[in-house]
Amino acid sequence: MQRPFVLILASCLVACPTEPEPKQDGWELVHRDLPGALLSVWGTSSTDVWAVGGDSLDGLGPTILHFDGEAWTRMESGLSQGNLWWVFGFEDGPVFMGGEGGVILRYEGGEFTSMTTPGTGTVFGIWGASPDEVWAVGGTSAAAGGFAWRLSGDTWTPEPSLPADVSSNGAIWKLFGTSKDDAWLVGSNGVALHWDGAALELGESGVGSSLFTVHASEGRYVAVGGAATGIISEYEDGQWTVVPADPPAPGLSGVALGEDDFGVAVGSFGAVYTRSSTGWTQEDLGFNLAMTLHAAWIDDQGCVWAVGGQVYSPPFDDGLLIHRGPSISSDGL
Repeated sequence: MQRPFVLILASCLVACPTEPEPKQDGWELVHRDLPGALLSVWGTSSTDVWAVGGDSLDGLGPTILHFDGEAWTRMESGLSQGNLWWVFGFEDGPVFMGGEGGVILRYEGGEFTSMTTPGTGTVFGIWGASPDEVWAVGGTSAAAGGFAWRLSGDTWTPEPSLPADVSSNGAIWKLFGTSKDDAWLVGSNGVALHWDGAALELGESGVGSSLFTVHASEGRYVAVGGAATGIISEYEDGQWTVVPADPPAPGLSGVALGEDDFGVAVGSFGAVYTRSSTGWTQEDLGFNLAMTLHAAWIDDQGCVWAVGGQVYSPPFDDGLLIHRGPSISSDGL
């Protein structure tokens, strides 16, 4: 009497579909073909991640996404249009987002506030050692109008020690620091400026092409840039040194450093390079990306997030996000 049941059960075990096992590690394409390109990604943890970018052209303004560890949410800032180029903030708030027209948004307590700024150039980068020590940098174009602003209370003011020739000859693309008395600003023409807590001083980056992003961890700074050929320059022991990538990289636009010599740099044609104690080597994603990756971030678990899309000319669209680590949800969008 038991034999038919055994046969049915055996047949089901062979033929009935089973739930696929979740991907535990490796690269995955989480989002693609988003209305707005994603130009920056940052968070406080793997369950508090922000990504911002291009105007979605749907009347809801710049693309602003938030991930809570389970699902993604499209956030409405109150702006009806515009592109946001960078996001940075603090665990207990606020979160700052900067973009075209001198726009800086502050997100705190569940609300967006559009801050008053001293100019109308594009804010390309934001960083701060604390909510009381925040910087914003940018330019009117890639070739002129570079600026550096500092936040005092609720007021953004230009940093007077920014050299006039640096401002007139290019943009300041990004900045990053390890404390309120130690930060590097990078920009057009290989410009590298160090902040020591009192004034900006021009350093020697060793390159003539634009440096688009800079990051730091464990006493090491890394800046990346270049156009057709990527540039990686590392700062240790008081000196910037250009280091090779294997194989040579295309133009690079984003970099982030983690612990134990680890780092990631991203750029044109979906290029991803990671750093170890032996140097920078290209990653095999396991899938092809035709679009540019513009920025990267490493979370508290050591997982890598990278974003991009069509970023070379407006409209900035075809947004994408990739991730390395335990599989994450794409739900909500």
